[in-house]
Amino acid sequence: MLSPYEKILFALLAAVSLYLASVTFRRMIGTIKRGQGRLAWDGLPGRLWTGVKALAGQNIMIRNRPLVSLAHTGIAWGFILYMAVNLVDVLEGLVTGFVFLEEGAAGQVYRLLVDLMTLAALAGMVALLIRRFIVKSTDLAVAPNVKLHPRAAGGIRRDSLIVGFFILGHVGFRLVGASFDIALHGPDPWQPVAALAAGLWSGLEPSVLTFGLHASWWIAIGLVLAFLPWFPFSKHAHLFMGPFNLMTAPGRTSPGALDALDFEDETIEQFGAGRITDLDRTHITDAFACIMCNRCQDACPAYATGKELSPAALEVNKRYHLRDHMNSLAAGGEDTEPLLGYTMSESALWACTACGACTEACPVGNEPLFDILAMRRNQVLMESAFPNELKGAFTGIERNGNPWQMAGDRMEWTESLDFKVPTVAEKPDYDVLFWVGCAGAFDPGARDTARAIATVLHRAGVDFAVLGNDESCTGDLARRAGNEYLFSIAAEGNIETLNAAGADQVGRKRIVTGCPHCLHTLGNEYGALGGRFEVLHHTQLIDELAKAGRLAMPGRDETRTTYHDPCYLGRHGGEYEAPRQALAAARPSLVEMARSRNRSFCCGAGGAQVWKEEEEGREAVSDNRFREARETGADTLAVGCPFCARMMNDANKRAGEPMRVRDIAEIVAESIRDDRE
Repeated sequence: MLSPYEKILFALLAAVSLYLASVTFRRMIGTIKRGQGRLAWDGLPGRLWTGVKALAGQNIMIRNRPLVSLAHTGIAWGFILYMAVNLVDVLEGLVTGFVFLEEGAAGQVYRLLVDLMTLAALAGMVALLIRRFIVKSTDLAVAPNVKLHPRAAGGIRRDSLIVGFFILGHVGFRLVGASFDIALHGPDPWQPVAALAAGLWSGLEPSVLTFGLHASWWIAIGLVLAFLPWFPFSKHAHLFMGPFNLMTAPGRTSPGALDALDFEDETIEQFGAGRITDLDRTHITDAFACIMCNRCQDACPAYATGKELSPAALEVNKRYHLRDHMNSLAAGGEDTEPLLGYTMSESALWACTACGACTEACPVGNEPLFDILAMRRNQVLMESAFPNELKGAFTGIERNGNPWQMAGDRMEWTESLDFKVPTVAEKPDYDVLFWVGCAGAFDPGARDTARAIATVLHRAGVDFAVLGNDESCTGDLARRAGNEYLFSIAAEGNIETLNAAGADQVGRKRIVTGCPHCLHTLGNEYGALGGRFEVLHHTQLIDELAKAGRLAMPGRDETRTTYHDPCYLGRHGGEYEAPRQALAAARPSLVEMARSRNRSFCCGAGGAQVWKEEEEGREAVSDNRFREARETGADTLAVGCPFCARMMNDANKRAGEPMRVRDIAEIVAESIRDDRE
């Protein structure tokens, strides 16, 4: 119980702390509001529940680095509990005679829970400090070739040390105070840790114990009052900004779906992100939510192969820039420093494969991918600065409707088939529209896959048709490369064509495609432009047909096969089972790679990479992935994407062709063919 003078002192200190905290928190909020658009608040009850679950459950941290995540969870749960504990302790110090749950089972459970979570928080904090400052884990480092804010490396260590000692001091002195209380008033079996510490004070005079209890209270609570104003500037802000970020995240049709730009609005003067205030508010929030744990960096294929890109460094650099300019930005000042420069190098910008691994790995919902694509939009649309190799692909889409710049017949791939593939003009009453894609129409390897898909559909008796020469590039590569204007032109043309072909009759007609990039663009991104279609990947339809008994396969093929999950079918499309079920129907022996399903490693083709030279690094992304496939001991590498097939075939050739790279449709078609023979 505090004396009257202590209560006055506490009130003054609390008032100063809360005032200063309100100033810094207002600056943080003001800085976030300088971003574009709005944070999402629709369906607020559900969003609040998302935040609560993320805070209490620590989201997805435990699936990566389990021991470290366990230590962090102990700290997080202890700190969350201490929000209530601190309130109780303040009330007990200020209100005469107030004791929270002094008697009964509820009080016993409360004291036991606080005691054990205190131990968990202290043990977890000691473990993380040892990891960072003694073991110096490489997980926390950033490669020397990656651009990092000049104060970030030292600043992160300093912040970690401050936060670490704050938690050790705050929680530790609260435990010491509880031990003094037990030594003063008698043993308490419901506080075993504090009771053990109380043995240190045996033999001390009651006046000394009382002084120790008061001093511990003041240190524990005083540290909170001192820390509050600094909260928005520290990495510890992720404790509440992480759940807030997840709560206010925009609803997307898929994790990688981009918003459309309105080129008809003449009031818009900036396309893409040239300055930090050009980013959406949710992506400014990302910087404050960042834990600086480097999980996104671990998952990034560009970083893993020695490129200059680190999504973690991107968020850290944003965070330090915001800290440096928070007062000015919150007050409405303009930020003139180009985003591309202090956040990352130009090489890093174009090294991104847009695979989405960074967003999948982040436990607080950060989306570095969208920052990169926004900066690419700025480079292409505002600066006309992009890799020269992309000019040919852009020109091809614009003039010929395909990035290969081919002016030939899109139906040539059908010539070697022993059956006729009808066009929509010939069969307007089709059930399934086979979207062949530019790769299927023009790339020699992908043409084999297109023929295999058509063969499977034909043998299964599917009533299908193709657009033929009316089909045109979906614009995926243009969009991922930042050329949103070209994408919008391609998309509008395709939507008009598909609507005219009746593909907009959802529930009656479906589109099937062998390209996950076409799948994603047609199904997840055209909707924002008015194109509503039901789109399937060919493995989904094959799985459906096999389960319906419409594909007769003998089951003699026991070739050891490993499957590479395409990023735009898996992470972006959420489909992991259909390809495996389709393979199971052909009955090869499936061996999973170490990184599979949502942890699958990119082939290196996405984000328009397949159309340009790969940035300098230790190795090609495709070589890294192919090596993993070889390590399974499988004979066949199964794929479900023409670009994955191209990258894996190239890596296979460089390795001396130790494996067969085959699309799932080819494997299934071969199995059907064998059965008929």
